[in-house]
Amino acid sequence: MARILVIDDEESIRALLRQILEEAGHDVLDAPDGIAGIALYRENLIDLLIVDLVMPRKTGLDVIMELRRDFPDANIIALSGGGPKGNFDYLAASKVLGAQRAFLKPFNRQKLLDAIRELVPV
Repeated sequence: MARILVIDDEESIRALLRQILEEAGHDVLDAPDGIAGIALYRENLIDLLIVDLVMPRKTGLDVIMELRRDFPDANIIALSGGGPKGNFDYLAASKVLGAQRAFLKPFNRQKLLDAIRELVPV
């Protein structure tokens, strides 16, 4: 199956995603922030990235912009628990910057797995 990198500052979300993805047969790497996540992405062959958008140190939006610049063919799914903040919609911004899919937390397990299958066909 796919090698998936999960970048999220919430340990419980990383653990939940790891469980869901490994049960579906995927190989999972994870990082607690954008800086560590970018390093893992650069050091490994990653088929798909799942990135939280609101994180300290380096936001998910920054991660998406950097990966699109350096790896234009990267498969990216964005997650956010924040939703719109005032006039700013993180999920909409992530799609403008290059995420192919964007989900609001809590996400639907099956919809996430369907999106992964669409982006990284077996």
